[in-house]
Amino acid sequence: MNRHLILIMMLIISIFSVKASSSESKDEPIRIVTNNWTSQIVLSQVMGKVFKSMGYKIEYLPSSTSDQWGALAHGAAHVQVEVWEGTMSDMFNRMVEGGNMVDAGQHDAKTREDWWYPDYVTDVCPGLPDWKALKECAPLFATPDSNGKGVYFAGPWEKPDEARIRALEMDFVVNILSKGDDLWVELEKAFKEKRPIVLFNWTPNWVESRFEGAFVEFPVHAPECETDPSWGTSPTFLYDCGNPKGGWLKKAAWVGMEAKWSCAFKILKNVNFNNNQIAVASALVDVDKLSYEDAAEKWYRDNQAVWVKWIPEECNP
Repeated sequence: MNRHLILIMMLIISIFSVKASSSESKDEPIRIVTNNWTSQIVLSQVMGKVFKSMGYKIEYLPSSTSDQWGALAHGAAHVQVEVWEGTMSDMFNRMVEGGNMVDAGQHDAKTREDWWYPDYVTDVCPGLPDWKALKECAPLFATPDSNGKGVYFAGPWEKPDEARIRALEMDFVVNILSKGDDLWVELEKAFKEKRPIVLFNWTPNWVESRFEGAFVEFPVHAPECETDPSWGTSPTFLYDCGNPKGGWLKKAAWVGMEAKWSCAFKILKNVNFNNNQIAVASALVDVDKLSYEDAAEKWYRDNQAVWVKWIPEECNP
């Protein structure tokens, strides 16, 4: 095959690729999962604005973290922009390995999700952040209706907190709050009274920019902690460890997304938030009291130099 023929073939392939990209259907909306915490909702709406700038129709699909997997597997939802290793890795990995969902790449942000307390708590429980100190201080965290047991405030997400309490023989009960924002209501009340509190927190999150505090240091996480009862502190029970530190934050896509919306899929693969960007997005709502939509619009306007780089050259109108 001569050189001229090769060049002609390459040109034909290039023209066909551009046509295929420009002819992809934009009549059917891309449905983006929204969960029930601030950063995920704001980032999802930022993602929607980027897609809209490319001419795509967008719908948002509110979903719990447990229900989202079925929606993504069956094409009822197409995008999830904030998948956390600490709480979603089991289902995420299972779905990807089973061919029911696509791993759309990892953000620069590093995550941690675990028990957390404000700094002033160390005045009455000086052994913190060691979990053994927390165990000894359990009565300090009791509430009027907890029968003398310490109370750990958890969000409305599936987590093995009760299994951890059992495995580490901690005299605590779990108070599961109905909304993620209720955690900050409890924190604000406790902070004003300088009352001991331990609650679920995560990073990146706006809280770290306003409250001094620290994560409880449980035994270091290992995969065996969740699969082998003989591993670790407890010879009988699983989850005798903390959550992973420095965890990943990923994006997920419906398996048919690349074929149906090729440029949108390429953009999703390029989307990349760091810890500070996510914390700022959260603070717009939780500190500055903007609505989710207004916060997303502000982030979108203020960070145009960031998101335009997510759009591949071949996808520009």
